[in-house]
Amino acid sequence: MGLLERSSNLHSVSHGHGHGHSHRAAKDADDAVHVNAAPKWILLGVLGLALVATVVGIVAWWPSHGVVTDRAALERASISYAAPGVTFPRGTVTAITPACPASGSTSSGSGSSGAPTCGTITVDLGGGQHETVSVPPEVSGSSLSEGDKVELTRTPGSGANPTTYAYFTILRGGSLLWLAVLFAVVVIAVARWRGLFAIVGLAFGGAVIWWFLLPALYDGSPGIPVALVSAAAIMFVVLYMTHGISLRTSTALAGTLLGVGLTAAIGTVTAVGANLTGIADEAGSTLQILRPETDFRSLLGAAVVIAGLGVLNDVTITQASAVWELRAATPDASRRRVFASAMRIGRDHIASTIYTIVFAYVGTAVIGLMLLQIYDRPLLDLVSNEQLAEEIVRTLASAIGLVLAVPVTTAVAAVLASPGHKPARPTGRRVAGRVDPQIDGAVQAS
Repeated sequence: MGLLERSSNLHSVSHGHGHGHSHRAAKDADDAVHVNAAPKWILLGVLGLALVATVVGIVAWWPSHGVVTDRAALERASISYAAPGVTFPRGTVTAITPACPASGSTSSGSGSSGAPTCGTITVDLGGGQHETVSVPPEVSGSSLSEGDKVELTRTPGSGANPTTYAYFTILRGGSLLWLAVLFAVVVIAVARWRGLFAIVGLAFGGAVIWWFLLPALYDGSPGIPVALVSAAAIMFVVLYMTHGISLRTSTALAGTLLGVGLTAAIGTVTAVGANLTGIADEAGSTLQILRPETDFRSLLGAAVVIAGLGVLNDVTITQASAVWELRAATPDASRRRVFASAMRIGRDHIASTIYTIVFAYVGTAVIGLMLLQIYDRPLLDLVSNEQLAEEIVRTLASAIGLVLAVPVTTAVAAVLASPGHKPARPTGRRVAGRVDPQIDGAVQAS
């Protein structure tokens, strides 16, 4: 009797004894695959060293002040989120006037006197206070309606100048919260426990970035090493939490870490070769004023590392699982044959993931790309623009690291998953120290 038939019999027997079929299905490949001791301990040793290096890096580069709140630097640079004394009251929209005609004009002033006659909203700030403020045409033309929550800016008056109010933003927290709840419900409903663990892992990754990576970079720690340490910390937790502690997951983790390292190296070399400064927009210019000693090219390398995490995790866990399933189905196949079969799966995955990376960038940059298309300049000249060039480096470096991680992960998994049958272990119920004979017979049948 073949291995697959034997597994089927085991499922039937265990189901007849009241054990859920699905609880054993996820472990069938892991239980059936034979792994030689030498490759296993080499892999675990390498991952152990990587874990130690990650912990040492976190301790060495732990930021001195947590989340960045460098008020002194803001004052020295004469940069502030708002002028001194400005507050941000919130209220409810009670009335809306249509946007002003393109050739029209509004009367000057805001608040209770000299209120505009078009393109305005009236906001109830509580306590009987209502303020009428102008809003941009795109806000008037949006789906803003009475009852929506908005935030205004209140600039206190001085001398003969009265206190003024101005529109600041629409409060979207409620809508975003509902979307987040829907996301969590759908993921957990479909993926169940793995979906829940994936969400917890995502939250952990966000915490590492917010409380370690960003403050450490602001402290002046080296960008790429800090990003590598952050990526390793995230992957150690996310992969084992989501996919369980097993050699299959360890293989995917090793492939991911190697892919992250390759991505960082490729991104760094390319950034230097392309003479990228790392300052491509207003945010970069502002940060340069706050921290002129910052190595922005190093920050670009860190961005490349973080950008490649998600897709690397995806392809490496898929390749490790493919090798394990192929080995479980064909225990006598050679390593070369298993590797070749898994790589056929990997090539399809590479193609689809490359599309994902490129189109994800295009989806976030549609407006900018439209402007570039309008410009009367050759396309090759436009790609030399710093902002577009940075995105190209981020995208292509991540894609190259992803592609290289596939054969590496597949090879490591093929070496680990050795030909041959794993010695059967009794899995039945023990009664007075003995294995249930029905289940034991199914294990020994051949």
